Amino acid sequence: MTTCSPTTGANGTTDRRPIMTERLDQPRQQGLRLRPHYDPEAFGRLSEQIARFLGTARFLVYMTVFVAVWALWNVFAPGSLRFDPYPFIFLTLILSLQASYAAPLILLAQNRQDDRDRIQNELDRSAAERNQADVEYLTREIAALRIALGEVATRDYIRSELQRLQEELQEPYAPSGASRSGETG
Repeated sequence: MTTCSPTTGANGTTDRRPIMTERLDQPRQQGLRLRPHYDPEAFGRLSEQIARFLGTARFLVYMTVFVAVWALWNVFAPGSLRFDPYPFIFLTLILSLQASYAAPLILLAQNRQDDRDRIQNELDRSAAERNQADVEYLTREIAALRIALGEVATRDYIRSELQRLQEELQEPYAPSGASRSGETG
């Protein structure tokens, strides 16, 4: 009879095969990853910061100053120092490039804000549902207390009953056949 050890097996020797760390239900990656890895959250935060800056008056002032200096330099500077003559083709290229990057960054920031708003709306809706359930429960409890209070003898009722009993006790005892307090039959 042989005994098997979980670490050494039946023959007492250790298995020299490397331990597989890869998952068998996932395909192997072929070669090196040539794509750069980026963190979508970090990229999203960066795009929100850029979009936030693009929406400020400071950015508008900076762009106005930049374009004005560019135009003035290329109109009034000596001819040898002008790098973008009058139609300002290079300036147009730079502004178009900026716009082509700004639009998707702004859309990405808006999408992230929409996602946050959707999550916040879901949380608000669930809180409102809980509050509604609490209000309905308290309404039922108040109604039950009102009904129970209606069945409880009030102070005025008890006082009137005690006065009636006191009056009955103060009346002289009359035989059951006789009428009380002068009633005639």
